[in-house]
Amino acid sequence: MDPARPTASAVAVRDGRVLAVGDDAEIREVCDGATCVVDGTGLTVTPGLTDGHLHPVSGTLMTSGIDLSGCRGTEDLRALLAEARGGAADGEWIHGFGLDPNILGGQRPHRRVIDDVLDGAPALLTLFDGHAALASGRALQLAGVTGPVELPGNADVVCDADGTPTGELLESPATDLVERAAPAMETRELAARIARLTRRMNAAGLTGGHGMDLEDGSLPALRLLDEQAADGGDALTLRLRLHPWCQPGVDRAGIRELVRLQGTSGHLWEVAGVKLFMDGTIDNGTAWLHHADCHGESTKPFWLPPETYAAAVGALAAAGVPTATHAIGDAAVAYALDCLAPHTDPASEGPRHRIEHIETAPDALVARLAASGVVPSMQPSHVQYTHADHSDNWSTRLGTERADRAWRCADLLRAGAPLVLGSDWPIAHYDPREVLAAAQLRRIPSQPDREPVRPRQALTAHEALAAMTVAPALAAGEQHHAGRVREGYRADLTAFAADPLTTAPQDLPDVPVHLTVVDGRVVHEQDA
Repeated sequence: MDPARPTASAVAVRDGRVLAVGDDAEIREVCDGATCVVDGTGLTVTPGLTDGHLHPVSGTLMTSGIDLSGCRGTEDLRALLAEARGGAADGEWIHGFGLDPNILGGQRPHRRVIDDVLDGAPALLTLFDGHAALASGRALQLAGVTGPVELPGNADVVCDADGTPTGELLESPATDLVERAAPAMETRELAARIARLTRRMNAAGLTGGHGMDLEDGSLPALRLLDEQAADGGDALTLRLRLHPWCQPGVDRAGIRELVRLQGTSGHLWEVAGVKLFMDGTIDNGTAWLHHADCHGESTKPFWLPPETYAAAVGALAAAGVPTATHAIGDAAVAYALDCLAPHTDPASEGPRHRIEHIETAPDALVARLAASGVVPSMQPSHVQYTHADHSDNWSTRLGTERADRAWRCADLLRAGAPLVLGSDWPIAHYDPREVLAAAQLRRIPSQPDREPVRPRQALTAHEALAAMTVAPALAAGEQHHAGRVREGYRADLTAFAADPLTTAPQDLPDVPVHLTVVDGRVVHEQDA
């Protein structure tokens, strides 16, 4: 990914940096008797892959329960919950994740679907997009949620006509009400789970990630990993750039605290930005669209009034803090861009303001975004939740015209925007080979019979790889020392058993990752 030297046959690393890049003879000249030599015959080494949007800590907490993503109907869901209830102690909470609302036959999530099989057990099931959950009756009771609750933004405890909660919880202020009633994970267990997760990510080729949260337990767990690493125990093996959340209702003291957190760091991790939400999701009716969806929903922003978001962004920008704004609907993207563009210099070499997701956008908005210098961060694997024939919940809500504007990765990139790609794990799988493949196929590679979603938005293999190497470095203001295999740059490297630029995208997820190097240290090596 270095235009000055697009290919080479050897690379030397010392003290976490690339010492030299060249042919075999050139690199042997900088070696000595202490050099560890790795035979890379048949391998392709790329810059270390960076996931531009993932949730390493909240995702670890979310995925500690039952994986519901394989459910194809309510009977599958009920069977899994009945099995979990049978193995649970009295009073033990049952957690699930990945619940697809499409299995509900067009009905809203309701606890009557699950309460009887749970037999009084408290349960909290997170929907696949992470922006809504279904709570059982017992869970609502333990949380003291007995009727409507006044919440910030468009968060909602959904209730029946008589004011009884249905169990559907929209957006984090609502889900937090119930989550707080469940036992918290111990710091040591959380740290161990994060360590195992990052090692699995390394094995898939990831060397870094832009973490879009900073949960209450994040800093203690990350600091514990640093302590354990010093004693030869579990360690963090993924470079993380973390963004704590800024929620509606934040006051000046809250902004000051977010600014104070910037630069907090340890080995491989750093707080370097802030995450905000301009809206929710289309599937739940909490996105912000210029025109309502087919149910009359998705008509308002998460921040009410939206000017409070503009004020928060302005205060953070004035303090030099880069922001990442979740914006899915066209109105949310447009408003976020209106607020961010005045604080963004396209020629700046520092960290950029970003807009995350951008699921639907008209032509004019694509052009404005590309010209602004604001970084679009998108997740091509999310096309798995839609269908080319628009029969899914997401497309049905939007209607044909807006659904045809789905995930316009190619249009944004070719208009000149510095496109960053990621997985949004745990919403989609973290494997970067799947992300790279989905960006080219416009479907996930494990579903070869599925028609691509808007195939004209497909990227080339080189464009996709750049969006997980060069572009994340640019977004972070690290383009002069990260994202390429170049002398003086970070020694974050991924070594594939085949060339990802010439491998057919449907075969890419099966290409072994032979070696992963983070900060000059081998964190994954495939067994011979």
